[in-house]
Formats: sequence, structure tokens, C-alpha cells
Amino acid sequence: MAYLFCRKFFFIFLLVGTINLYGQPSKDSILINLQKTHPRLMAVDSDFVRIAKEKETDNYVKEAFQKIYQDGEDIIKEPASVFVIPDGLRLLATSRRVVDRVSKLAFLYRVTKEKKFAERAWLELHAASQFPNWNPKHFLDVGEMTYAFALGYDWLFDYWNSDQKRIIKSAIIEKGLSRALLAYEKLANRNEEWWTDVPHNWNQVCNGGIGVGALAIADEEPDLATEILENVLQKLPLAMKHFAPDGAWNEGPGYWSYATKYNVAIIASLQSALGTDFGLSDMEGFSTTGLFPIYNSSPIKKSFNYADGGDGPIAAPQLFWFASRFNQPAIAQYVYGFKPASPFALLWYDARLLAAKEELPEDVYYRKSEVVTLRSKWNDSLATFVAFKAGDNKANHSHLDVGSFILDALGERWIFDLGADNYNIPGYFNTGAHGQRWTYYRTRAEGHNTLVIHPGKQPDQDPLADTKVINFKTKPESAFAIMDLTPAYATESNSVKRGIALDKKLQSVIIEDEIENKQPADVYWFAHTKANIQLSKNGKTATLTQHGKKYIATLLFPSDARFTVMPAQPLSTSPHPKENNPNKDIRKLSIHLQGASQARIVVQFHPEKSSAKASFNKPLKNW
Repeated sequence: MAYLFCRKFFFIFLLVGTINLYGQPSKDSILINLQKTHPRLMAVDSDFVRIAKEKETDNYVKEAFQKIYQDGEDIIKEPASVFVIPDGLRLLATSRRVVDRVSKLAFLYRVTKEKKFAERAWLELHAASQFPNWNPKHFLDVGEMTYAFALGYDWLFDYWNSDQKRIIKSAIIEKGLSRALLAYEKLANRNEEWWTDVPHNWNQVCNGGIGVGALAIADEEPDLATEILENVLQKLPLAMKHFAPDGAWNEGPGYWSYATKYNVAIIASLQSALGTDFGLSDMEGFSTTGLFPIYNSSPIKKSFNYADGGDGPIAAPQLFWFASRFNQPAIAQYVYGFKPASPFALLWYDARLLAAKEELPEDVYYRKSEVVTLRSKWNDSLATFVAFKAGDNKANHSHLDVGSFILDALGERWIFDLGADNYNIPGYFNTGAHGQRWTYYRTRAEGHNTLVIHPGKQPDQDPLADTKVINFKTKPESAFAIMDLTPAYATESNSVKRGIALDKKLQSVIIEDEIENKQPADVYWFAHTKANIQLSKNGKTATLTQHGKKYIATLLFPSDARFTVMPAQPLSTSPHPKENNPNKDIRKLSIHLQGASQARIVVQFHPEKSSAKASFNKPLKNW
């Protein structure tokens, strides 16, 4: 009885302010504390007044604002966006252009009160309001466009006349919210509704954009806004639960940035418009997810770009929001280093966090996503950094890349990931056990810095495999992790394990593989590089050279193996040779073992003048 009473009391508490695993607010309570005035999305008027003052006293705000202002001047000279779907599928480039233009122009108007920015925002919004639709067959386009219109409506509300308000609001409803309702109620076709229950970035972008749209007009259309927000609050946690337990994102840092842009947008808008985010920001892992791009950023400010990601740095303005919301100075200091010139960065920037101290461990293991990053030192561009992953090949945007690693040292990226291929090539998103996606070099294991066992097999890792880090240790002088990759190679092998270690004193990295095959099979070991490779006569040493720097790879075991250099091309004829990226100026350091039943491969990467003797050159069970 006590338990039932407590549970009932807790559920009542949820109805008036929070949402979590036990339930969500009632329809009548969602808008109960709605702020009726504008602006109310992510900011209120006092925030813009503060920025107007800070741009006179804070050098960062001043410089960032000047860049935004110049962007605004440039936008004024450009024609309004037009309806164009160049690839026959996506309006997304146009939606993103409208988001960028409207957010900057509306921001500039609110800070400066210069009407030219509001007038140009109207041209953009009016043009997009006349589009036949916002392309609901690719609903990201609708989510982002609705978000743009919501910001334009809310941030410029006091500038619009009644006709302009009617046109913008009608577009939000007819081209955004009504299409979302059809999707939520499963009354649209499959292409328009599948996103509502997915656990990846589409969830956050679509629900985030649509939810912000609902909040923009909530006082005028309370029934519609309530219905939309009820769905958003129910659906969004389906994706957000994957931040648990440590804040990682299995789509990689690039898609982390995209997902959290809209995840933060809806949470921040709920807080500013309703005074609560209904517990969304309290979900497990969300309080630490701002550290994820920091740990995946190398000393040379390149990301560990697994899956369909690029290796550029994550300088997302929402990092300032995470820093402020969860009092994490290290995040604020990281993103401050990029000086992002974004309206949202200036809204969430808190200079007080820049002076605070927060010591982060050098090494991290992210559970569930099964990502590990090791570094010899923070804040040193010459430090050694190695990042690698096990993980789930079924995760959205995944490649067959379990066991893959990247390596930075001496201010260079020596071993790198090729990243995504062209999203429009045939069957690129045709996943599954024998999906066409796995016929392309860049998505296959052979296109990554991992193992290929029994080459020629289609696909060359099990696309359904879920692999784990089984040991992780970090100390001041060294760190390592061991991955059990067996599920990815289960048809050929009884056991496949890879250990990766960083000796912080020697600045060296060890890659050690232990393989037990069911039958003798060829085994390939690959590491892609843009560096020139010079092999020693015995093939035991490879000297990598780029930008006048040298880095060494030494093959320590087995004694009868040797390095070779191969092009970044398929081992066998590709089913779609014209569609594969040519990967020019890229080569891969390779080891080929023929007919191996059992194999142990040990490779050490180290600076040119350091010793090739490695403390981790021993069986993995002894690490």
C-alpha cells in the first residue's frame, strides 16, 4: 500500500511539471504556464538586451556579433530562397539556408532594432511560405523549415503586421504542424511518418523543429499546440534514452551535433516558454553528453569521425548551453576556443565559466556506444591521441567498422577514417544483412582501419553484430582497452580480440590482435593514411612522412609477416565500380596473413627517434 501511494503521488507530480519513464503531463497541464508574450523561444527580450550591452564590453561577443552583422549585410544582397529539390529527394539545403538566414536576421533586428534585417527576413519567409510544400517525403526538411518559421514569427513578432503574421502562422500550421499530426496519427504514407518513433537524429530534428513551431503559436492555437507537444514529449525520449549511460551518441560526433542542435532547441524553448522542460534534460546521460565531442576531438582539433561523419571539429553553439545548464566549465572553454559566430552561441555564452577550473581525465570509455579515446595530454597540439570503437553495426549511419581506430601525433593525423560516401549513390542506405550499402568500399571493413577475415565475403563484417569493450584501464603513464570483436566475424572465427594501448611516456601506440579462426583463412590488417610510406627492406618498419614530419610503424609480431602498401580500393571487383569514391592520394598500410588458423598481430606506432620496444608487447590476457 505504501508503494502504491508513493507511486500515485509521484505520477501526480509528473502531471504538473515533469516527464520521465513513468509518464507525461496531461493535455490540460502542458500550456498552463505559457508565457504569452514574444519572444519566448530559447530567449526572452532581456537576453537580447544583455547581448546588446555585452557586444560593447566583451571582446568575444563583439567580434562574433560583427561577423553575424556582416553575414546579415551579405544576406540582404542575396535573392530569397526558391523551391528546388536538386537530387529529387531533399529540400534540406534550402531549409537549412532559411534557418541560417532567418535566425541571423531576426537576431540582428532584436539586438540592433535595424528594420532592414526584419524586412529581409520577411522576403525569405514569404518566399518559403509560397512553396507548394516543405517536402514531407523527407521530413527533416519540414522539421528544419518549421523551426526557421517559428524563430521568424517569435523573434520578429513585434515587427510583423497582421497580414504578415497570418501568412507566417498559416505556413507553420499547413506546411509544418498539420503534416506532423498526420505522421503522429499514422495517417500519412510511410515516407512521411516513419520518423516519429525512430531512436536517432531524425527524431530530434523533426520533433524538435515541430515542437518549437507549436510553441511559437501556442497562445493563438492552444489545442493544436497541445496536441503537437503531447506527441513531442512522448516521442523525443525514444531517441534521448540513447545518451545513456555516459552521454555518447552512436551515430558519431557529427550527427551528435545535428541531433543535439534540435534537442537543445526544443528543451531550451520549453524552458523559456513554459518554465519547464518536463524532465527531458534530466534524462540519463544528457548531463554529460556535452563532453562527448570534447573527448572525440584530437589535439589537432579533428574529430574521431566514425560512421557517416566528417573529421572536422565540433564547435556547436549548443555546447555553451550544455556548459551553462550543467555547470561544466570545460565545455565552455572548449567551444570558446573556436569563437563561434552564431546567434545561439551568444545567447548561451556565459563568460563566468571561462575562469573556472575543471580537470577532465585524459582517457574515457563510453559504454553502449563502445567508444574509447586515449590521449597523452590535454591542451598540447603535439600530444598523442588514439580513438577507436567496438559498438553496434546496426546503429544508424554505421559502417562495418568495429575495431577501427584513428591516430594523431606530432600535430598530424597519421591514421584516418575515410568518412561517408555520397548519400545519393544507389542503395547507400539499404542496410540489413545483405544490404547494398555494404558493397561500397567506404562502408565496408576493408575501407577502415580494422581486420578483414576471409576477404571477398559479402559483407566483410556482420552488419547485425554488436561488439563490446571487455577491458579498460587508465593510469597516468598509460591506458588501454580490449575489444571482443568476435560477433563481427562469427561465421569465420571462434574468437577475435583487439587491444589498443597508449604508452604516454614513450608517446607510442600498440595495436594487438588475437585471432582464432574456425578454418584456415586469409587475414588482412589495414590502416589508411594520407602520408607517404617508405618500407624497410625486411618490411618490418614503415616510415610515414607528411608535412616534413616522420612517424614510424613497427611490425613486432608475427616474425614471418611484413608490411605492404596497398591502394584504398576494394580487394575484389566492386559491384558498382563507377559509384565508389576513388580515394585519391590515400593509401593503406597492410599486413596479409595467408591461411591463418590462429594469429597474433602486434604493431607499434611511435615517433621516429623513440624505441620500438613496447611495454604492451605481450598477450592480451597479460595486459
